[in-house]
Amino acid sequence: QAQLVESGGGLVQAGGSLRLSCAASTTIFDIAAMGWYRQAPGKQRELVARFTSGGMTDYADSVKGRFTISRDNTKTAVYLQMNSLKPEDTAVYYCNIRSYFGLTNDFWGQGTQVTVSS
Repeated sequence: QAQLVESGGGLVQAGGSLRLSCAASTTIFDIAAMGWYRQAPGKQRELVARFTSGGMTDYADSVKGRFTISRDNTKTAVYLQMNSLKPEDTAVYYCNIRSYFGLTNDFWGQGTQVTVSS
């Protein structure tokens, strides 16, 4: 079973930048999507950005123009560059890789805390 390991979270002032990284411990086949989600206290987990199987990207409206998702060519790592951070971006960020081969299998990272101070 592949594990996802995240890094790059931390405390930053509003307007600052952070880069999150996520690496899979082994190759995951039949990837349907790779991306990042976040969960703020008292709120549901929400999509931040992802690659779909066709290579297209989806972004939450709240992060468009500020965040950029990227991945390596082997599709074993995915990154999130976060610029112009706002206090409302404060959350635990989770990496997700979804595979599909008849059945859906979701892999999740352990989460990394991002805190943006005003």
